[in-house]
Amino acid sequence: MDDLYREVIIEHYKNPSYRGKLDPYDISFADNNPLCGDHIQIDLRVGADGVVTDARFDGHGCAISQASADLLMEFVIGKPLEEVKKLNKESILELLGIELGPVRLKCALLSLKVLKAGVYGLGEAGDDLVE
Repeated sequence: MDDLYREVIIEHYKNPSYRGKLDPYDISFADNNPLCGDHIQIDLRVGADGVVTDARFDGHGCAISQASADLLMEFVIGKPLEEVKKLNKESILELLGIELGPVRLKCALLSLKVLKAGVYGLGEAGDDLVE
């Protein structure tokens, strides 16, 4: 089963469906992982009802960070911001479908950290956002 999930990760890394930038956007935030150099920017459009109507990510990094961002963008479209705020580490691990060591976990969680910092309107993205 891990092989299937690895193929999904590679596919999302090589051919991301949600890479790009939104203009205009309602929410935008960017951050990086200083340990490995991964960088993610996330742009969201949100309807008057508080539901995410479009989402895009841009950046660079390893397959895990980029695939995680693409999968997360796919997942949040159509979700209310209140539901997005409840996403956590387990949410990302479910999307990826494989176990990750501590170093790769930071890569996988970068997009969630960026997303939640943007949704909460924070000035910086702390690790506490993904717990």
